[in-house]
Amino acid sequence: MTTASHVFRAEAEKRILIADGALGTEFQTRRLQEADYRGQLDLARDQRGNNDILCLTRRELVSEITDSYAAAGADILSTNTFNANRVSQADYGAEHLVRDMNVAAASIAREVADRRRAEDGRPRFVAGSIGPTNKTLSLSPDVNDPAYRAIDFDTLKAVYREQVDALVEGGSDFILIETIFDTLNAKAGIVATLEAEQELGRELPLMISMTLTDLSGRNLSGHTVEAFWASVRHARPLTVGLNCSFGAAQLRPHLASLASIADTLIMAYPNAGLPNELGEYDEAAAHTAAQIGEWIDSGLVNVVGGCCGTTPKHIAAIAEAARGRAPRSIPAARNHTLLAGLEPMVIAA
Repeated sequence: MTTASHVFRAEAEKRILIADGALGTEFQTRRLQEADYRGQLDLARDQRGNNDILCLTRRELVSEITDSYAAAGADILSTNTFNANRVSQADYGAEHLVRDMNVAAASIAREVADRRRAEDGRPRFVAGSIGPTNKTLSLSPDVNDPAYRAIDFDTLKAVYREQVDALVEGGSDFILIETIFDTLNAKAGIVATLEAEQELGRELPLMISMTLTDLSGRNLSGHTVEAFWASVRHARPLTVGLNCSFGAAQLRPHLASLASIADTLIMAYPNAGLPNELGEYDEAAAHTAAQIGEWIDSGLVNVVGGCCGTTPKHIAAIAEAARGRAPRSIPAARNHTLLAGLEPMVIAA
């Protein structure tokens, strides 16, 4: 049986694959009102900014934006579910709608992917997006109590498992654990996905994407990209990489470090530069594409796309920059024991 991951790997051997851009950026350009978010739902709290709930209340808008990225050249369509989990939805009093949001979001992306493939024969893939939530397992939010945690591992794993199950039900090909600022949070998501895979009795491929919080190349929990890879490689992800963080130029040295050691496909999707004083992104599509083009010239990537501030224009420009260019060659797995604290440690060669 040919699985989505087999097709994905086969396509990635032939060309650079293209991921989509920022759904949130496109929602912001629509200047939506609270009523757009709320729709006919009976919810006590203000829903402005709750982009995930739009899968239930403005399905046609989510579909339109998803399709605009497919039209721009995206091979991978991510679901509008970055915050569709019980932890994040508690801010909106919409925890009870989490399953419905994820099923709806995955089905929207699936419909677009299948329709586009039927039109031109090119495979499109649906990546079920799982964000980091607004809580961290590694750090205390209370400076007076370093041991305190706002959530525990088993609870967060259960939160992720609910989301994974619904994303699979809606038609996701892969589970994308993205914008990872806390490696332990990511490991809860990984365990949830592996448990779901075991229960399903079939492959449920993982895409794993770290975000850096400073130019030294560490995430919020203090891991370098090398230590991060050591922490997640046991999951045998379909892709690993970096997203969000900074612009492409600032990400480059850290992406190069990860690309040199990860024995799997590298996926990277940066912001459109750094935000201005108003929190908006000014970097033009051509500039973003040129910087990503340099990554491609240097053999650093297999999959590229965009994060905050990127639009269908950015994705179209990135797709053009990648056209006909050779993807990164995957290095052979290293035959040694690799462990990680905040830094990687080789204990046997």
